Amino acid sequence: MKREQTKKLCMAGILCAVAVVGSTLSVPVFGSKCAPVQHMVNVLCAVLLGPGYGVGVAFCASLIRNLLALGSILAFPGSMFGALLCGVVYWKSKNLLLTLLGEVFGTAILGGLCAYPLAVLVMGVSAGEVAFYAYVLPFFVSTAGGAILAGILIQMLKKAGVLRMAA
Repeated sequence: MKREQTKKLCMAGILCAVAVVGSTLSVPVFGSKCAPVQHMVNVLCAVLLGPGYGVGVAFCASLIRNLLALGSILAFPGSMFGALLCGVVYWKSKNLLLTLLGEVFGTAILGGLCAYPLAVLVMGVSAGEVAFYAYVLPFFVSTAGGAILAGILIQMLKKAGVLRMAA
């Protein structure tokens, strides 16, 4: 049991590092930095580690990105909601397509809507300056790209038999 937890913790650390380094490949879309690698990592965490580790990795990666000035405070809702939802969906269904959709919905809709109060309260954005749904589209662009990358990567790992060995 302890060995399995150590393996999961090591994998979580590696995936966190991938998310942070991958955030240097961000694309600005409507005032937010879209980092599709974070969303790819969310799905990988869901499949390989489970929802708890996924949320932990998303939080740690967002924190490190903010400390290194590679992201904004919007990285937290933009990654954590997707990580939680896709992790729970995979845990319950073991269906990759539903997991990818869970990542997209969790990040784009839930994370996008929760980004609005953060932008107003923490970033000083005027409430009249931006609509409450203004972050849904940029988050959707980011998470859709990351979900597609994750789907391709997971299919390749399955075909190579790597996921069987990791389980």
